[in-house]
Amino acid sequence: MKFDMGATTLADLGKSTVGSSDDLGTLITWLVQAAEPLEGKFNGAGKAAFDSFKSRADEITDALNGSLGAILGGQGGMDTAFGTGDTEQQDNAHQNMGQANFDAARFGAR
Repeated sequence: MKFDMGATTLADLGKSTVGSSDDLGTLITWLVQAAEPLEGKFNGAGKAAFDSFKSRADEITDALNGSLGAILGGQGGMDTAFGTGDTEQQDNAHQNMGQANFDAARFGAR
C-alpha cells in the first residue's frame, strides 16, 4: 500500500479547521437569534427545553470549539510527526548512500 501526502496537506487542513471553528460559533449565534421570535410561545417542557438551549448557547459553543481545538492539536501533532519522519527518512537515505560502495556494484567495471 502506498501513502502519498503533500508536504502542506495537514497545515492546510489545520487552516480550514480554524475557519470552521469560527464559522461554528457564528452559526450557533445565528440559530439563537433566529429562534428569538419563538420565545414566549412555548409552555411546559417545551419552554424549559427552549430556555435551556438559549441560556446554554455559549456553553455549547465553547464545548464544540474545545473539541475542534483538540482536533487542531491532533492535526498539528500529525503534521510535526510527518515532517519529522520525512526529514529522518531523507537523513537515513543520505547516510546509507554515503556508506554504500557504488563502484563495487558496477558490473563490467575494471
